[in-house]
Amino acid sequence: MTQFQAFRIHDDEHGYRGSIEQISTDVLTPGEVLVKVAWSSVNYKDALAGTGKGRILRQYPLNGGIDLAGIVVQSTDPAFREGDPVLCTGCGLSETLDGGYAEYARLPSQWAIPLPHGLSLRAAMQLGTAGFTAALALLRMEENRQHPALGPIAITGASGGVGMLGIDIFSVAGYEVHAISGKTGHADLLRQLGAADVLDRSALAPAEKPLERARFGGALDNVGGTALASLLPRIQPYGNIAICGNAGGIKLETTVLPWILRGVSVLGVASAGMARDIRDRVWERLSGAWKPRHLNLITTAVVNLEQLPAVFDTMLAGQSLGRTLVRIGGEDAG
Repeated sequence: MTQFQAFRIHDDEHGYRGSIEQISTDVLTPGEVLVKVAWSSVNYKDALAGTGKGRILRQYPLNGGIDLAGIVVQSTDPAFREGDPVLCTGCGLSETLDGGYAEYARLPSQWAIPLPHGLSLRAAMQLGTAGFTAALALLRMEENRQHPALGPIAITGASGGVGMLGIDIFSVAGYEVHAISGKTGHADLLRQLGAADVLDRSALAPAEKPLERARFGGALDNVGGTALASLLPRIQPYGNIAICGNAGGIKLETTVLPWILRGVSVLGVASAGMARDIRDRVWERLSGAWKPRHLNLITTAVVNLEQLPAVFDTMLAGQSLGRTLVRIGGEDAG
């Protein structure tokens, strides 16, 4: 039994709260693989869970953090040995399992991903759920016959973690990317990441007609709501929109014409519970052909556990940019 620090979330007679606590490995949720965590990251879902603004956890108490990367220190599954570097994103972390905002975590072996060649533990968390989501979106789109010749890919919410990683990943994969953001002051940065054009979100004004001039070959939509409704009439025939966010709202008011006259497809991207074989395919690409070229530019902050509440507040206020890493291990961590 080892004592360690964790950002632990409670919801009981004393109210909803998250704070740094000293706990021991014997209270961690079950799993075959005990990991000494080196890095985690901050996602919008983490901010919702850490503040109680969204009911993400399905049981209490749990350690927060839907991402982690670290070193195996103990395993009852022979597929993993002490010293193996591993990562995990989603898969119930900070929902039904203790998450990555802790010095130790216990993982079910089916969700422990051996660190792919070509990635450090730090780089794995620079990607994290955000990078996995963007790459999963591209995988789904290409499985549905998306290709660069259809035209540029619009990426909404382009200054967020998924958006910035999406720009890098799609451009590495050979697509022309048009970044759409309400923070056009970051246009130069978005171009550095690979965006061929940067548009203010006003470029997605509500469509006046059920079908507008087809402007984009496809899209990665992090916003939902009116942004998604405005994208649909502007997609080339048989193009795809992969949707993975709802920062602009959960309601969708549109017509069926983009589907029945242009054959546009809307593909849902739910990364948290994706099957293991698909996970392996996505991480293979993220460490190889689709590996982003600008991870250090996309990583705009590195914090510790004590700084998490302030990061959550900034993110929920819509003021964050790119990816925030959480250093759990020492200075030499991965």
